Amino acid sequence: MNVTYRQIKGKIDEGYGVTRWADAYSINASLKELTKKDIYGVDKETYQDIVDNYFDTKCAKSKEITTEAKQFIPGGVQHNLAFNMPFPMCMVKAEGAYLYDLDGNKYFDFLQAGGPTILGSNYKAVQQEAIKLIKGCGPTTGLFHEAELLIAKEINKHMPGVEMFRMLGSGTESVMAALRIARCATKKKHIIKIGGAYHGWSDQMVYGLKIPGTRNYLESFGIPGYIYRGVDEVRPNDLAMLKAYLDLNLLRGGTAAVILEPAGPESGTRPIDWEYNAAVRQLCDAYGALLIFDEVVTGFRLGVGGAQGLFDVTPDLTIFGKIVAGGYPAAGGVGGKREYVSLLAAGVAGGAKKAYCGGTLAANPLSAMAGYVAIKEIAKNDACAKAGRAGDRLTDGLVELIKQYKLPYVAYNQGSICHLECTAPMSFDFSTMNPLGPIKALSKKDMMMTRTEAMKRMGAAYMAHGIVTLAGSRLYTSMADTDEIIDEALNHFEDVFKLVKKTGILEEEVAEYSAAHKAEKAKAIAETKAKQALEKGTIAAKKKAAMIASKKALAAEKIKKAQWAKN
Repeated sequence: MNVTYRQIKGKIDEGYGVTRWADAYSINASLKELTKKDIYGVDKETYQDIVDNYFDTKCAKSKEITTEAKQFIPGGVQHNLAFNMPFPMCMVKAEGAYLYDLDGNKYFDFLQAGGPTILGSNYKAVQQEAIKLIKGCGPTTGLFHEAELLIAKEINKHMPGVEMFRMLGSGTESVMAALRIARCATKKKHIIKIGGAYHGWSDQMVYGLKIPGTRNYLESFGIPGYIYRGVDEVRPNDLAMLKAYLDLNLLRGGTAAVILEPAGPESGTRPIDWEYNAAVRQLCDAYGALLIFDEVVTGFRLGVGGAQGLFDVTPDLTIFGKIVAGGYPAAGGVGGKREYVSLLAAGVAGGAKKAYCGGTLAANPLSAMAGYVAIKEIAKNDACAKAGRAGDRLTDGLVELIKQYKLPYVAYNQGSICHLECTAPMSFDFSTMNPLGPIKALSKKDMMMTRTEAMKRMGAAYMAHGIVTLAGSRLYTSMADTDEIIDEALNHFEDVFKLVKKTGILEEEVAEYSAAHKAEKAKAIAETKAKQALEKGTIAAKKKAAMIASKKALAAEKIKKAQWAKN
C-alpha cells in the first residue's frame, strides 16, 4: 500500500474535519493491485469457529429474534445495512461511541447508523428537544411548523449557496426531485452520473451502482430498460470521459445535469482528485448543465459547510440526507439556487409549470427540529473537526497494523469517513462508452462475489471482536470518539488481524465459488419447478373438485325444478 496525502490548510479553523486529502491515483493503483492478489482474510474454518464460539453462544437472543423475523420480513431485516453474517444483530441501545445488543454485548460503533450521528449516537441536546416537541405538537401536524424555517435558515447560514431548501423524506426522494428540477430548468434530457456512485434507489439511478461501467446489468432487476435512455455514467475522476458524454449529448437532447458525490462515489470508496469538483463545475457551465452535489453523507460531516465549502465549489443543487435530520427519521432535502429550488414551490398544482414532489411526513416538525438542533450543536461543538481527528487517528493506526502484519490491505480516509479495503470487491472498473462494455463486468462477476463473501467474513470477525463497521470496509467516526476510544478499538482490530491468513489461491477460490453458486442455482431451479408442479397439481385437483361440485349443484337444481313442476 502506497497512499500519499495532500495537506489541507486553513479549513480546520472554519469548522471542517479534513486536514489532508488522499491522492486518488495512489489509492486507485493500490486498490487495483489488491484485486489481482490472493485473498487475505478469515478463512472458512476460522469463520466457523467465530460463529460457534461467539454468535451462536453469546448472541443467542439476536439469532432467535432475527430467525423469527425472516417469516415476516424479507431477509429478516428492514434495512440493507443490518444484513450481516451469520445473522443480523438486534441492537437495543445506542449511546455516544457504542452500541449494545439484545444479549448485552457492547460494540465500538463505526457504523454510526450509516453516517447520520456525527455528534455520537442519541446525543442528549437533540434528544431533549425531540422529546419536548413530541410532548407539544407531536411528531407531525400536516401543516407548517417553525422548525421548517429554522432548519432552512441554519443550512443557508453554513452553506450560502443553498439559498432555498425543501425538506423531503429521504435522499432517494431528494435526488428524484433534483433531477426533475434540472430537466424543468434546462429543458434538456440527459443526466450524467459518476460510475459506482449511490444516489438512492429510484429507477433511473439504479444504474452503474457500486461498480463503474456495469450500467443496468447488475442491480437493475424489475426496471424497464427504456428508463435509462436519458442516463449516462462516466468513469470516476475522468474529466475527458465526462466531456465526451457532454459532447455526445449535444446531439441527443443535451445534458440537464451532472450529479456526483463530491468525495467520490460510494462515500469516497472511489477517490477523486482535490481539483476534480472544480473542473466539473467548469464543464457544467460550459455546456449549460446543472451541477448537483449529493451531500447525503458529506453534508455536515466533512465540515459544517459540507463538501461545497471544503472544496469552495458551489453546486446549483444540493442533495441532503442523514445528518440533516440529526439521526432522526425522514432525513432528506434538496436545496440550492433560488431560481432552481423555487420550481418545487408547494401547493396544489396551478397554471405555472413546476417540478412536482410531495410527501406526507416530509419536513415533519420532529425531523426538522432534530436537524436544526443537530446542525447548531455540530457548529457549536466543532464536531466535524473532532470526528475528523478521530478518523485520522483511526486510519493511521490501521495503516501501522497493516504494515506490522504484512497485509495487502489499503486504508485511507476523508476526515471522519474511513476506508479499510481488505478484499476490494468494489474496486473494479469497467467504464467505457462502448454499449457492449458491461459484458466484461459479467465475466468478472464470480471474482467480485468471491471477494464480497470474504469481505462479509471479515465483517463478522470485526463484529465478534466488538467492532461494528459498514459492510466490513467503511467506518464513520464521530465527535464521541476520543483518543482513548480509538486506541482501544485499534487493539480490537489487531486481534482480528492476528486471525488473518491467505485463504487460498485466488483462481481456485473463484472456481469454488462459481461451482457452489451454480449448484445453489440448480437446486433453487429444481425446487421452484417441483413447487410449480405441486401447485399445478393442486390447481388441477381444485378445478376438478369445483367441476364435480358444479355438476352436483346443477343436478340438484334440476331435481328441485322437477319437483316444483310436479307440484
